[in-house]
Amino acid sequence: MSLPPTQAGTGVRFQPDERPEFPVAIGLALQYCILTLGPIVLTIAIVVRTAGESELFLSWAACAALLVSGITTMVQARRVWRFGSGYILLMGTSGAFIAVAVTALARGGPGMLATLVAASALFQFLLASRLALLRRIITPTVAGTVIMLIAVTVMPLLLDLIEQVPQGVAPAAGPVTAFATLAVTMVIILRASGAMRLWGPVIGILSGCAFAAYFDLFSWEQVAAAPWFGLPMAGWPGFDFSFGPAFWALLPAFVFVTLVGAIETIGDAVAVQRVSWRDGRATDFRGVQGAVMADGLGNFLSGLLATVPNTTYSSSVSIVEITGVAARRVGVCIGVGFMALAFLPKFVAVVLSIPNAVIGAYGLVLIAILFVLGMRIVVGDGMNYRKAAIVGVSFWIGSGFQAGGLFTGQMSPFFAEMLGNGMTSGGLAALLLSVFVELTGPRRKRLATSLGMDALPGIQAFLSDFSARARWDDAMAQRVALAAEEALVSLLGEEGEEGDDAADGRRLRVSVRSVPGAAELEFIAASGEGNIEDRLALVGEHAVEIPTQHDFSLRLLRHLATSVRHQKYHDADILSLRVERPAA
Repeated sequence: MSLPPTQAGTGVRFQPDERPEFPVAIGLALQYCILTLGPIVLTIAIVVRTAGESELFLSWAACAALLVSGITTMVQARRVWRFGSGYILLMGTSGAFIAVAVTALARGGPGMLATLVAASALFQFLLASRLALLRRIITPTVAGTVIMLIAVTVMPLLLDLIEQVPQGVAPAAGPVTAFATLAVTMVIILRASGAMRLWGPVIGILSGCAFAAYFDLFSWEQVAAAPWFGLPMAGWPGFDFSFGPAFWALLPAFVFVTLVGAIETIGDAVAVQRVSWRDGRATDFRGVQGAVMADGLGNFLSGLLATVPNTTYSSSVSIVEITGVAARRVGVCIGVGFMALAFLPKFVAVVLSIPNAVIGAYGLVLIAILFVLGMRIVVGDGMNYRKAAIVGVSFWIGSGFQAGGLFTGQMSPFFAEMLGNGMTSGGLAALLLSVFVELTGPRRKRLATSLGMDALPGIQAFLSDFSARARWDDAMAQRVALAAEEALVSLLGEEGEEGDDAADGRRLRVSVRSVPGAAELEFIAASGEGNIEDRLALVGEHAVEIPTQHDFSLRLLRHLATSVRHQKYHDADILSLRVERPAA
């Protein structure tokens, strides 16, 4: 039975709907800002300086990225209309766009970069609005694989950070400082509780900084030169509306990288829901849709402000699990902090003065936890030999490209650089394999009808005809028919006590296909409230306040189906069942 994992989120101190005191929220927000500021600004610096653009544009792009990150982080936490996940998901500059952004700047300048980013964001809005149609392709298997590959992609960069020390400093200073940071952080993670656990990340970083000071790893020149307050408005380049050959040549690449970033966001949105509640809950795909919409909003704003696109930072999932704090109030404070830092270059310089060895050591902890979380998402979706093949092959393709050992020498520089990112190449492999499995699988038979008990005779006749075509025996045909009936009753139960009247006017689409040893049924209707998976978990554990007429249906559905998955989107309510053949 596919049910919400009960082990996830057991150490949660503040759930999303709880409100910690403002001193706690502000302190935690400060931790998040410190840990995220470096990647946001450094990624911008890599892109701009590699492309040979001016320092004035670099200053503008960095401030604009912080503004966009602050706005979208608040939107993610608070969920404005259909934008936002409703969870703490940090937004920041996307490393996946480094290659295409550098190419756009080199070929067309900041104006063409702005136009390309804004245009590709429109694709992400379309993807989010049609996410229900892509559910069989962008699956937890794909999302979990991408999350594991994030660790493969980022870990070499973190290890390089640990080894980087200024000239004249002993080479061992970096590893020793990193080891001290790692040791203190792990002790707090493994043994601390209460307030100490909440402040663990800051304590680990401060301990590492103390060792770094002993080895003279600090440099205060950048801090002294930075102004206290300002925003370099003169650096905004405007748009390039010439739409020349370079624009049309680069647009497909931007759209593809946007798709990869959306898959990463989907994985992050699924993962953060797993670690944000004390009791395991089924994934709310409306929140996942909202996360992708907010990601698209961030990309669109990045285009308007002519900076590198942003995305969700997977490290936020690890930090939520480490600190046990998932309150939306903290997410809003983080967003405010990002926006304030955009106007305070002196504080940005202070944070960036933290030695690379300290940042690399703490990032190693976050990424390691993230890798295991990706494994949990893959395994939690149920594992068979097909999924195992997709995960295994895609993971090692991504790892091979990341290590530079797979065909990159035979590719053009553009594709070699793009596919050299393990998350991009491995995620694309998982996506293509999932498409192949779906296209080559048994065909589904579909029935469109109304959502109500008066549709049951037509559904039963449809399934009876399919049973005869599939040559199922009477026991299997009866089991499928009973499961379909209880699924329909359970969907109607989501409407509450009003019954069929509440579902008046709603349409239902039923599909069924035969797979070896089982049948797969799917019921698609306009979205309602609640989640059947959560109710099934409660029914299986203890008595709960569920209407009596629905309680029996849920228990019977649990008995008849070996897998029940309820996905709720803004525009669709999808209940998927797997019914296996009864034993002889």
